[in-house]
Amino acid sequence: MNKILLAAMIGLASSHAIAQDIKFATEATYAPFEYMDANNQIQGFDIDIAKALCSEMKASCTFHNQAFDSLIPALKFKRYDAAISAMDITAARQQQVSFSNTYYDNAAAFVSLKDHVADQAALKGKRVGVQNGSTHQSYITDQMPAVTAVPYTSYQDAFIDMQNGRIDAVFGDTAVVAEWFKKGNGDKLSYVGKPVTNAKYFGNGFGIAVNKDNKALVEQLNKALAAIKANGQYQAIFEQYFGK
Repeated sequence: MNKILLAAMIGLASSHAIAQDIKFATEATYAPFEYMDANNQIQGFDIDIAKALCSEMKASCTFHNQAFDSLIPALKFKRYDAAISAMDITAARQQQVSFSNTYYDNAAAFVSLKDHVADQAALKGKRVGVQNGSTHQSYITDQMPAVTAVPYTSYQDAFIDMQNGRIDAVFGDTAVVAEWFKKGNGDKLSYVGKPVTNAKYFGNGFGIAVNKDNKALVEQLNKALAAIKANGQYQAIFEQYFGK
């Protein structure tokens, strides 16, 4: 076969593999990464990053709100193309799905009502709210067996229960916890100890999860992520949510 014709056919086949419509799943109760606005639209840092990636890839994208612990199963059953939902890249998750390169470096923090818990050692015997299926839940279960991890569908419910005295503290991503302080709760809350950066659970940062069969989409996302970091779009979005 003519080499030029063969190359053209390969190029055409490759172009067919390029994603034109990407269905993203997310859990939209996790401001500032993803949340519902006053018009019931999904917004947030992750959403803006995904939109920038789709623009770079010349693909359309839609966003669908799902419970966090259902995101990976939904990808495995190919109900969605990708999940962007402040999801830490961990070895356990990598056995089930593929991840893009890291798009956000992460750490976690404990927060309680002011003067309620002195330090992390004082969490022994206490009840700590976490999101079900999260690395925060895994960390407490594995590393703090004397602490009871109380799973919630959303951190909003955990925060309300902490305010009402049903749990003693909440363990979440530092940026999410910081949002609670910003929203007029600073005089009622306090951090419990220093941020947790255990690499097994939080040190790899956030990635976009994709079904293991879709290697082409992972490659596209990584290429687009590199492009928006190089052209300044990523930094502009980052500063909008987290400041310089």
